[in-house]
Amino acid sequence: MSQARSNGTNDGGVGGHRLATAFDVVSKLPALAEAQRRVIGLCDRQASSPGDITDAIESDAALVIAVMKAANNGNGPSGRAGGVREAIEELSPDGVRSLASGLDTYDFLTRPGLVSERFERFRRHAVSVRIASERIGEVARLPQRDELAVAALLHDVGRLVVAELYGDEHLATRPGESPEEGVRRERRELGIDHALVGAVLTRRWGLKAVVATAVERHHAADAAGLAAAIRLGDLIVHHASGDTVTTAAMREAAAALEIADSTLSSLLFEFPAVGEKRRRSSEPCPLSMREIDALRGLSEGKVYKQIAHELSLSVSTVRTHLHNVYRKIGAVDRAQAVLIASDRGWL
Repeated sequence: MSQARSNGTNDGGVGGHRLATAFDVVSKLPALAEAQRRVIGLCDRQASSPGDITDAIESDAALVIAVMKAANNGNGPSGRAGGVREAIEELSPDGVRSLASGLDTYDFLTRPGLVSERFERFRRHAVSVRIASERIGEVARLPQRDELAVAALLHDVGRLVVAELYGDEHLATRPGESPEEGVRRERRELGIDHALVGAVLTRRWGLKAVVATAVERHHAADAAGLAAAIRLGDLIVHHASGDTVTTAAMREAAAALEIADSTLSSLLFEFPAVGEKRRRSSEPCPLSMREIDALRGLSEGKVYKQIAHELSLSVSTVRTHLHNVYRKIGAVDRAQAVLIASDRGWL
């Protein structure tokens, strides 16, 4: 990826040709060889579920880029996939296999060196932020979880473009520098920042506006929704890695998601073990927020009276909410309702 680089200096602006070349180079990001092997193996296996294939693809940003680009640029019947699972449905496992097989790969184990280390460092951070952001999305009850996963995996893709233009020193924040300070330095020294560049690139790939906006806004002080979840996820990952992170920034991102300090403390304590069991479904949740609240109370072993008291509702209203839950998801009793909702990632 070095052919488009400008020796790490700022020449007073990025020419259109150089930027387009950098975009093209990053658009052909190599995948981790092991991730490619697993995706191909799952696509070849008839018994593999879309969820299994999704998990394998979401272990590598390059695979996500390839699949999302193809599904959103005319290779799929509808041409508008928000997340990886939808993209698989658009392309079919055979189509995904063909895309994965055509990617260049790196292997830091059998082909060690600066190039492999560079790509692997990017991949690890992307996956870590995806895991943290997904957990935050669950806690904050955010919609569009599949889009959140894609945006989290691609949140720093603009760093690769900036590195192509100005040098590898822009691939990460500097020692002692918080993520916010790093973005301000980029704007000051380069006239651009990696979040904005990443958003331009994701739009160029045809990804949904919600994904591009989350990438663009993930360092903004007033980030909301998916962008705030990625901002907080990124800060939690940096914190876990021993990087400089301010408590003010974490609290600001958490507040935008109505996450209290006590919950934020739990998130910091949980990471990275939170990623051990993923529960997310691309199927839209048919339940209202109140219905989810009532069902969550049941999952915690509470009786109707306790749930009603905590939600400031009447017992009859709680009973109505839960009957609606059973009807909407096809459950015959509370145990089955909790099981279905938990399995689909709605609780």
